[in-house]
Amino acid sequence: MKAPLYLVLATLFWSGNYVVGQAAVASMTPLQLTFWRWALAAVPLLVLAHLVEKPDWRTVLRRWPVLLLLSVLGMSGYTLLLYSALGYTSALNASLITAANPALIVVLAIVVLGEKTTRLGWLGIGLGMLGVLLVLTRGELERVVSLTINTGELMMTGAIGVWACYTIVARRLGVAPITSTAVQVAMATVTLAPFAVALHVQLPSTPADAWSLAYIAVFPSLGAYLFWNLALKTTPPGTAGNYLNLMVVFTAVITVVLGTALTLVQVAGGILVLAGVLLTGTKGQARVKAA
Repeated sequence: MKAPLYLVLATLFWSGNYVVGQAAVASMTPLQLTFWRWALAAVPLLVLAHLVEKPDWRTVLRRWPVLLLLSVLGMSGYTLLLYSALGYTSALNASLITAANPALIVVLAIVVLGEKTTRLGWLGIGLGMLGVLLVLTRGELERVVSLTINTGELMMTGAIGVWACYTIVARRLGVAPITSTAVQVAMATVTLAPFAVALHVQLPSTPADAWSLAYIAVFPSLGAYLFWNLALKTTPPGTAGNYLNLMVVFTAVITVVLGTALTLVQVAGGILVLAGVLLTGTKGQARVKAA
């Protein structure tokens, strides 16, 4: 019963990251946010991993190629794309596009892990993609042909592709979850440091930016990644991916509370995406092939 709770908490914290991140990118660059996010989270995570899981660090570091790949995908690549996208599109639109991630994860699980899905599962995938297209084109599907889609929403589409790959690879890692997260975060800090130095990245200069970074470093960084990796130890990728759609609900609630109105296209797209997820996750759940 712990895994569902971990997945709900992870998606709640990530939903807050969309809203806070959108406000933060108005005065901070995506690289600035990403670098300090992981730099501030790295040491606490490493200490927590050492105290709780007591890993054999030499054994863990033998997996450095896979851990580095995960760090590049989930810590650096996804985060940079997300914050870049939030400079061009709304937090709600970003979360609606993220809602297509479960379908994408199921497709990758079929291709990479040899899982199966049903006809209803494929129908769910189709509905989810249609919902995302509605959001991307703002209800004008002909814009797909003319390629006049918002830059931020295209970046967000790339981000969910990166995250789907991260989830598939992380499922087969075989390293304790807190340790895995901590090493990936430390690697992201090291690999991003040269770029941060070259571009003169500095800490936030205003109290508002400092509070935004503090939230991002603690909840979406420490909390969400930790809970996500804990859940993946006992949860198939396709099932875990379904929980990402709670981000639509959480983000919509947060943005409405903050005074942002929902459009009819956003509501229709969200309904299609969530309907697709229900079909993919309940009636069309992927099943792993027998060896």
